[in-house]
Amino acid sequence: MRIFALLFVLPVLVAGCANVGLRDLRSSSKGPDEFGIQPVASLQAPASFTELPTPTPGGANRADRSALAEGAQAFGGNLGDPNAAVPASDGALVQHASRLGVTQNIRQTLAESDAKFRRRKVRLTQFRIVPVDRYNQAYRGEALNAQAEQSRWRSAGARTPSAPPAD
Repeated sequence: MRIFALLFVLPVLVAGCANVGLRDLRSSSKGPDEFGIQPVASLQAPASFTELPTPTPGGANRADRSALAEGAQAFGGNLGDPNAAVPASDGALVQHASRLGVTQNIRQTLAESDAKFRRRKVRLTQFRIVPVDRYNQAYRGEALNAQAEQSRWRSAGARTPSAPPAD
């Protein structure tokens, strides 16, 4: 009887230790994606109802918020036109960042290689008896060991004034 109780209680206790949080790549919810919902600004009445702008189908609404524009503004910049010329005040930064070359379609290339990497990994890890952290499982080989990197850079003579504490 004790063995039966142990076989019943032990998996329940171990299952309670799982904390995957946002690292679970699969959605187990049947509800809406809470990251896809965007808050809107409060509605405002125009100064004159006779002088309303011409409607633009598919255009932006004055009550719609832009997370990208708000984020850029929070960091002291503005979103602006992504195809516009680089402002003169950012010229030195862009020149330094692109000193080793610039790949024009880097986002698309990274997205494709990441999708291919995850497809290759899921073949071997598709069937599991217990739920596992798929994010950690897929990217374990890509993670850096902070302490090893710190000692490697320090032994090379680079200054590393701070590093995360060892776990």
